[in-house]
Amino acid sequence: MRIPKIPTLKDLDVRSKKVLLRVDINCPIDPKTGKIIDDSRIRAHAETVKLLIEEYGTSLVIISHQGRPGGPDFISLEEHVKLLSKYSGIDVGFIDDVIGPAARERIKKLGKGEALLLDNLRLVSEELIEALPEKQVRTYLVKRLAPLFDIFINDAFATAHRSQPSIVGFPLVMPSVAGPIMEREVSALKKAFEGGESPKVFVLGGAKVHDTLRIIEYLVRNKIADRILTTGLIAELFLVAKAVNIGKENLKFLEEKGLLSLIPRARRILLQGAPIETPIDFKTVINGDVREEVVGNVKGLIRDLGPNTISMYAELMREAKIIVIRGPAGVIEDPRFKEGTERLVDAALSSGAYTIFGGGHLTVIVERSKLKENVGHLSTGGGALLIFLSGEPLPALEALHLSAKKFLGW
Repeated sequence: MRIPKIPTLKDLDVRSKKVLLRVDINCPIDPKTGKIIDDSRIRAHAETVKLLIEEYGTSLVIISHQGRPGGPDFISLEEHVKLLSKYSGIDVGFIDDVIGPAARERIKKLGKGEALLLDNLRLVSEELIEALPEKQVRTYLVKRLAPLFDIFINDAFATAHRSQPSIVGFPLVMPSVAGPIMEREVSALKKAFEGGESPKVFVLGGAKVHDTLRIIEYLVRNKIADRILTTGLIAELFLVAKAVNIGKENLKFLEEKGLLSLIPRARRILLQGAPIETPIDFKTVINGDVREEVVGNVKGLIRDLGPNTISMYAELMREAKIIVIRGPAGVIEDPRFKEGTERLVDAALSSGAYTIFGGGHLTVIVERSKLKENVGHLSTGGGALLIFLSGEPLPALEALHLSAKKFLGW
């Protein structure tokens, strides 16, 4: 896996400059109230805003998207700016415009040490289009905003897999660097994938089975993982590929999800001698009652890992040097089925290994753990991390690398 060298704040003097900062404060929204229900990304990016204003004295304009047009989470960033101001301690201004005359005039008047958040980037339809950077530099978003700034900072790792104007367009027309969050994400991934430390253990679960299977294929093909511990639906898929009986209810569930067609791919991976572990017991539900059932004699609907599997996986993690965990092990929305995920998280954190957690549902579990001070890295990127783990380049990193060649002489 090639991780391109990217410029950071150490490579470019941003002091007292007019800076355009791309963040990702795209938050889960309550469809009934339109209110933010998880502001963890805003809290993370507030640190970057504070740094750029208080330490570097920039004139700072912040851009981000929220949701997609037509969706219940496609809203203005008016609530976001209040939280950004609260967490950063900076009085961040707001304008309900992106590239219009009002926004451009406000940007021109912005003074040193002042910050301004523009409204939802996806109010500009161009931001929904993915294309090569060379094409994105010709968008109105880039052409109208770029001349107003000295430097572009991309701190939005969670959108690094997108080739949209605000991600790949600006780096080709102005000096650009990665922000602190982006830098930390890349450093963690380099440690996991380019470092020589082993054993490397990957614990993979969650609902995105197609994506997880791609990740496993990549890890096996390139001999990156010393051990892959499967949980959730991907574990059920590999058990079926091994011709293990997981019960009629679970087979029906996989069929309804359109996952049975993936069995030949899973079987090919196993036949290659892949270091894949599958569960030996589960927590299931039968007529509303929670039971513990061993593999090969499962009657109920699988909802979580069983205690013997948890112990086995914890033991396999004990000697690891690098542990990457992505996706919950069970249906953690139901408190009865959080134990598997919680115990695997604690096992990873107590192992002494460098741990990388794939954000999303795991963020809440990790932050509630008594061992959270042992976290190596908690990723802010869902889709971006998925794409990276499956071996594909991230457009945001490629664009920053090109920018360094063009403007920094790399």
